[in-house]
Amino acid sequence: MTDNTISNLINKLALPAHYETYLSLYFEPITEIIHELSQQQPTPIIGINGSQGSGKTTAAMMLQSLLETNYGHRVAIVSIDDFYHTKAKRCELSKSLHPLFITRGVPGTHDIELATETFKQLKEVSQGETALIPRFDKLIDDRKPQEQWESIDGPVSVIIFEGWCVGSLPLDQHSLIQPINDLERLEDEEGIWRRTSNQFLEQQYQLLYKQINWLLMLKAPSFDTVYQWRLLQEQKLAKKVARGTETKLLDEHQMQRFIQHYQRITEYILLSIPKRADAIITLDEQHQMTHLQIHK
Repeated sequence: MTDNTISNLINKLALPAHYETYLSLYFEPITEIIHELSQQQPTPIIGINGSQGSGKTTAAMMLQSLLETNYGHRVAIVSIDDFYHTKAKRCELSKSLHPLFITRGVPGTHDIELATETFKQLKEVSQGETALIPRFDKLIDDRKPQEQWESIDGPVSVIIFEGWCVGSLPLDQHSLIQPINDLERLEDEEGIWRRTSNQFLEQQYQLLYKQINWLLMLKAPSFDTVYQWRLLQEQKLAKKVARGTETKLLDEHQMQRFIQHYQRITEYILLSIPKRADAIITLDEQHQMTHLQIHK
């Protein structure tokens, strides 16, 4: 049986009926591990790695609901997407480093200092105090003003940190030499963008990822599947927008170019993270969870 709070969440997110079976098969065992970890490590950071469209946000919300309902935790959910640099900053990077840094997503387009400071505040916020969590608006492709950030009352006992490249190690420099798609071939001929992005991943991002205490991966079948999921994600966003509203949402042709920004690191993650994650939930092409592997 699921608590009414969790059942209501499933209904609110319009999840399929079989999602309730995922609770006992996948989320409850993970929740128990996280709770045990929280008894040993104050305010642990739980990383969720998953490609675009893999269901990271939903998984984070389910874990949050279970942790708060069953164990009395106060859980903060933080997405790496919410730490994207502002549009103005990315414009600056596109001029000083490489034009492709105008597009949010790859390492180098996130404000790692803001992420580090946010984690610090979440860990330190006390009873009677409030911490702020930055939020990014993909409809306008820019960070929301601070008065629209989310607030959470302290103390926070668990932080869930989700993102497509969360926990990734840098790629081998030699592997960056040859382009792997048209974007790299035509718009990054000298490899400056991919090498610079990898340097960001090797330096600032590793300092952030070292704070992760436990890592869960939602493993997609392939990069081709990721493209279809990401396109579906954009179409769902479009349905939520009022007719006539100006947005930065992508059509199918734009999506084909956009997803190529992510291809190299996503393919590397699909091979490398399963060897390092503390737990893996395997997904099939229809988004169905098919297997849970927990590394003791």
